[in-house]
Amino acid sequence: MDRPTRRELLAAASAAATAPLLARAADAALPLPAAVIGHTGRGDYGHGLDAVFAGRPGVALAAVADPDEAGRAKAAARIRAPRSYADYREMLEKERPRLVSVAPRHADQRLAMILAALRAGAHVLSEKPFVTAPAEADAILAEAGARNLKIAVAHQMRLAPPVVRLRQAVADGLLGDLLALHAAGKQDARAGGEDMMVLGTHLFDLLRLFAGDPEWCTARVLVQGRDAAAADARATRDNVGPVAGDEIDAQFAFPRGVLATFTSRGRLRETAGRWGVELVGSKGRARILCDIPPHVLVLKPGAWAPEGRADAWAPLPGAEEDGKAGGADAFAAANRRVVDDWLDAIAKGRQPACGGSDGAKAVEMVMAVYHAALGGGRVRFPLAVRAHPLAIR
Repeated sequence: MDRPTRRELLAAASAAATAPLLARAADAALPLPAAVIGHTGRGDYGHGLDAVFAGRPGVALAAVADPDEAGRAKAAARIRAPRSYADYREMLEKERPRLVSVAPRHADQRLAMILAALRAGAHVLSEKPFVTAPAEADAILAEAGARNLKIAVAHQMRLAPPVVRLRQAVADGLLGDLLALHAAGKQDARAGGEDMMVLGTHLFDLLRLFAGDPEWCTARVLVQGRDAAAADARATRDNVGPVAGDEIDAQFAFPRGVLATFTSRGRLRETAGRWGVELVGSKGRARILCDIPPHVLVLKPGAWAPEGRADAWAPLPGAEEDGKAGGADAFAAANRRVVDDWLDAIAKGRQPACGGSDGAKAVEMVMAVYHAALGGGRVRFPLAVRAHPLAIR
């Protein structure tokens, strides 16, 4: 056989090196195949997470999976999915999507669905709460890390324009030194453990956004006026793992001396008003009224006088809102920001702003409340026990 010349060897090496780049460039020019996993009849779909791929350039929705026949047909028609499957595992195997929205409201299904999507080679957008226990998050994040896949979690409020504007204003000194944060749940019929897991994860995500990672937690969880025990664990309509308590008060310590509280007590609903987070600084206060979209107000306190004090809450200048609170347009805009950031993170190899680690840490704060309440002491982060404290017998 004739030996190849040096020029031929260099040409072959160049072709070998260039081929993956050309393949990636070709792949980038093609729409990314996407799929949706739902489970109608068990919590239905999260707010608009079935429709996140509709009308999005560079993404082609391939299929939806839902075990409920009637729900599957409605979902396929609603989001215009070309194909539908009863079994999401079959869908993942046949369609091989690169993007998957794991949309059921029931978090007890999340671990199996997300792991299956990751193992099929897909980046994942997940409804919140991300998981039901830290051990589940550990398994998911390890799988995603090993495969270099990106996870985004639907904590939409951290990307809302009013919250982004407030974060920058706080960094610029609007409130002076940040001293404390006070979070209050919705405190409706779900007050206590259900409120903390379903809506409190949004609040805990916002606490971390402004104050960093918590250092420790203390808490009291009550059931009809007495301290809760593990035996008080119960399931919820939207199964988010075991919950306990109808009244919760918790305190978190953050770096630089910042303390935060979380309260969910139905008896406070009328006086607490809208669920959200209040930031207390050395020069003023700000309040995030949580919703989709959220609203941000700022207080500049006046001086105390015998006749009282005139305080006025006013909208934060430049904090635009989009869509009517709770409306479909507002959720579509909020989800669009999450997906835009997720796709940008995939393209640039960074972590999404609403990443899997963020979703995991919000759930870990919920678990810390139970650990602290059941143990009657201070619990430090990261939690040493990764199982759900109410599931430990």
